Amino acid sequence: MIRILFVCHGNICRSPMAEFVMKDLVRKAGAEEMFHIESAATSSEELGNPVYPPARQVMAAHNLNCSGKYARRITRSDYNDFDHIVCMDNNNIRNALRFWGSDPEGKISRLLDHTSRPGEVADPWYSGNFDATWRDVTEGCQALLDILTER
Repeated sequence: MIRILFVCHGNICRSPMAEFVMKDLVRKAGAEEMFHIESAATSSEELGNPVYPPARQVMAAHNLNCSGKYARRITRSDYNDFDHIVCMDNNNIRNALRFWGSDPEGKISRLLDHTSRPGEVADPWYSGNFDATWRDVTEGCQALLDILTER
């Protein structure tokens, strides 16, 4: 089983969007039994909060339901429990490395680094542009899925 943890700052916008997009792509590919997918935050600011309403609305517009998802923070065991820790931006990587101390197994990456246009996923918290985030997340998740299912 391939275990993926998507990570962003608060776990209320980008990482849950990636979690549910990837789950949908995996389901459509008929590969659900091959994957375990979750998301988490590097901070404790939003712990227990549901997915941010505009992020929920963008997902709902694409027939994705994220009800029941509440923000959680990364844990010490997450590093060992997941094969791939996929962050949305450089700050997420920096904060995750501070939390875990290092990445000896090379599990940590940025989502868009799996695409032909490496970089950071647009942060809608500051821009308000959830459509740009949706495009980045769907492109990144599809590229990551393609890479993982080609192995």
